[in-house]
Amino acid sequence: MNAPDLGVLGTISPEGVPQSALVGIAVTEELEIIFDTVNSSRKYRNLMVNPAASFVVGWVGEITVQYEGLASEPAGAELARYKEIYFAKWPDGPARQQWPGIAYFVVRPKWARYSDFNQTPAFIEEFTF
Repeated sequence: MNAPDLGVLGTISPEGVPQSALVGIAVTEELEIIFDTVNSSRKYRNLMVNPAASFVVGWVGEITVQYEGLASEPAGAELARYKEIYFAKWPDGPARQQWPGIAYFVVRPKWARYSDFNQTPAFIEEFTF
């Protein structure tokens, strides 16, 4: 899951409207997804009100991961640890720390489905965390 650089993040607005955004991601060994944004974005506002998040990761051929979890905005030593992982994947990430309102989120998995339709029969496996 760490191979793709991008994922489509799904959130729910305070009004209950689904919203999606393409974001750069890094994935921890525990399958947590880390991404950055700015606090003026819709995704930031949405996750502060409702931490439920979903992702679709990978779309090379017909191999994808669908992913659901809960997002949080880490702080302190926890944030430093996640930034280290994120910056290893995104070397331009440290420069974005100067952006006004930059924020980092970590999404911890609750459910995931790996699908590979490049093979016959298709391989599909679901995981709960």
